[in-house]
Amino acid sequence: MRGQNFSLSFGTEVIYDDAEFYIGDTDKVGIVGVNGAGKTTLFNVILGRQELDRGRIITGNSRIGYLPQVIEFDDAQKTVWEYLYDARGIRALEAELNEIYEKLATADEAEQDFLLKRLSVVQSGLDGADVYNAENILLELIFDMQIDDKLLDMRVCDLSGGQKSKIAFAHVLFSNAQILLLDEPTNHLDASTKGFVTEYLKSYKGNVLIISHDVDFLNAVVGKILFVNKSTHKTAVYDGNYTAFKRKYAQEQLLKELRITQQEQEIKKLADFVQKARQASQTNHNLKRMGQDREVKLAKAIAALEKRDKEYKHVKMRIEPKTSGGKIPLEVKNLTFGYADGNNLYKDLSFSLATDERFLVVGENGVGKSTLLKLIMGILQPKGGEISFSQKTSIAYYAQELELLDADRSVLDNTDGNDYTDVQRRNILGNFLFSGDTVFKKISVLSPGERARVALCKLLLKRANMLILDEPTNHLDPDTQAIIGENFRDYTGTILLVSHNPDFVEQVGITRMLVLPEGKIVDYSKELLSYYYILNTDFV
Repeated sequence: MRGQNFSLSFGTEVIYDDAEFYIGDTDKVGIVGVNGAGKTTLFNVILGRQELDRGRIITGNSRIGYLPQVIEFDDAQKTVWEYLYDARGIRALEAELNEIYEKLATADEAEQDFLLKRLSVVQSGLDGADVYNAENILLELIFDMQIDDKLLDMRVCDLSGGQKSKIAFAHVLFSNAQILLLDEPTNHLDASTKGFVTEYLKSYKGNVLIISHDVDFLNAVVGKILFVNKSTHKTAVYDGNYTAFKRKYAQEQLLKELRITQQEQEIKKLADFVQKARQASQTNHNLKRMGQDREVKLAKAIAALEKRDKEYKHVKMRIEPKTSGGKIPLEVKNLTFGYADGNNLYKDLSFSLATDERFLVVGENGVGKSTLLKLIMGILQPKGGEISFSQKTSIAYYAQELELLDADRSVLDNTDGNDYTDVQRRNILGNFLFSGDTVFKKISVLSPGERARVALCKLLLKRANMLILDEPTNHLDPDTQAIIGENFRDYTGTILLVSHNPDFVEQVGITRMLVLPEGKIVDYSKELLSYYYILNTDFV
């Protein structure tokens, strides 16, 4: 894959300016850059969804598989098996092949010639899809990714967030693409599945391009880094993994700073001389001539002066409850729930939270972690049991799929109704990196990372004494994850948390864990957390 002198702007905002890169056919590449640098836009250009202003990115006729950051299904009524199997387009090709054979029976000579040529193309497509071995290959992939057989007959629209991610990942791996574009691929993945796809991608016989905030995953998979520089609007390829890139980039910036300092000193020296020559007597011809010569050199030195990369702001967050909560902010008694077309997720589930507690819900994908939070929030109704809150409890809820944001309203409008003026809300939004006219952008045009920051801002504005958090670190870069982890650790209210991120969980300071589907409650320990993640038994 090669990028040749490509440029792209959205209005006055420059994304790429005469950028270029080269990636080998089997390179595994991490795409990195600050928020808004153009990482996901690069994927959209490769996919043909975004036109460049100038230049091109060459992929040849390579088949491209794409895993988006936000999972959406074209036909949500398909079963999981149909969705997975259709990744290679076999059913569509076979239907077209049968249609061609039917038409050949009655076609005239000219039409037969066209149909036979098309027949060759379709047959070539089926051969490329390895049609005779495809089902066995898919079944092996399903086994290796530990996809439960019970899921195969479910509609994809009925899957949990974690199940959707796993199924979508299996779909793109089965697609037999020559180029894989993976945008935050480890979101929601359990430890064992993440381990499998890590090894799978390392040996993948094709290009793999990954956008990810998961540093450990990048380090394990990639051998090159494509850096999208938001300051210069250029791209550069570095050999090595993410850690190696950070070291090399830091060294480059150090040397660059030394060069700029020397250039600035030389410019000052020339400028002082020119100023002195201008102030000299008109009869001092030698000094005047030297001043003119230095003035030419000064202009060249100023033109050649390197620019420092812009330092970008980080999220600032300090969340504090407006009022204190009760001694028992939440109590769940004999809760029973199951969807209409399935068995109960839990029966007679009971637990209570103490004030200021950090309570983690764990379990395999599909056991009902997010469902439990939706029941507590009243989004779903239980079959039996009782959920009660203290009269002093006030709640702020962070939804895993960010569905509480109104996609048709602006960033600013999504933060209204919290007893703040527009000026106050705009100041607070500035701490979440929304400034100027960006607060008027609709949620629908934001990246998942930007949407997550809006959701966090809404959380802060409520000043609730109980936070219900469903995968709050998804879509966020490591620096922002660390910042919000520190804030939740210092928060003086109660936290009920679902998270697949062990570093974040450790930072927040969990006190107890609810293990689903068993419904048992255990004291938190780092060793127990690691045990669940590694073995993927009761914890995801």
